[in-house]
Amino acid sequence: MALWKKYLQPSTVEDALVELGVEPDRSAVVAGGTDLLLDLQQGRHSAVNTLVDVTQIPEMTVIQIQDDFLHIGAAVPLAEIIQDVRVQTHAQGLTEACGLIGGTQIRNVATLGGNVGHALPAGDGTIALISMRAEAQVASAEGRRWVPVRTLFEGPGRPSFDRSREILVTFRVPLSGEGEGSAFKRVMRPQGVAIAILNMGIWVRRGSSGKVEEIQIAVGPAGPRPLRALKAEAVLRGQPFDSGSIHRAVQQLLQEVKLRTSPHRSTKAYREHILPTLFHRTITEAWERAARK
Repeated sequence: MALWKKYLQPSTVEDALVELGVEPDRSAVVAGGTDLLLDLQQGRHSAVNTLVDVTQIPEMTVIQIQDDFLHIGAAVPLAEIIQDVRVQTHAQGLTEACGLIGGTQIRNVATLGGNVGHALPAGDGTIALISMRAEAQVASAEGRRWVPVRTLFEGPGRPSFDRSREILVTFRVPLSGEGEGSAFKRVMRPQGVAIAILNMGIWVRRGSSGKVEEIQIAVGPAGPRPLRALKAEAVLRGQPFDSGSIHRAVQQLLQEVKLRTSPHRSTKAYREHILPTLFHRTITEAWERAARK
């Protein structure tokens, strides 16, 4: 039995939106398709008549620097993101996150837009983007808007934008400045390619006096949505980068996250046990990278 009836390849975002609008409840956007096609095969996605392939839309498949931002098209394959020198320079944490998604074959076709649009609480690309103050451009028939990536989620598998009528076009990350650095780390089961037990992205700016001038922390899965750890950030902001400050931030982070036991991945107790080490490794890496800027 065919999984779809029509397969379209529009050349502009506007054309793609028109095609989606013909039968919005029976159409779906596809780029890499690594999640969507499996969901269709296994009945986890409602039946579709039309797949709208966005990989032929130029603005969705390029990486470029423009107006003090690094722009990454939502349909750029993860493998291309990993290899791009501009991403390595301005978004080190994103490079690391994309390198941990799936295996080589998956990364050759999977896209950042798909990783974010799937709306999982521990999406590696999602956590990295949130930690780096990233925004997403969402297009609809009414126009386009920029929104913080952290606002794109309502719950597991439920994005805040309407996937049947809206398209993630591109992401933008502020260019990395002097004294700024980012890092991404994850803990996962050792057997093969696996979803994260716990992952974390941190972006930091070092002050001239060796204090934490600014910081952003993202954690997953730490609740129904990817978590921006605002309270833990506040503990560190303006403080010396030392063991005491890190310890206080960890204690706050343990209160802020909503960890749970998963029958397929980990217990709540184990996640609580590994979180301090994961935090220390991630923030230390980001801090050291910031020193080299």
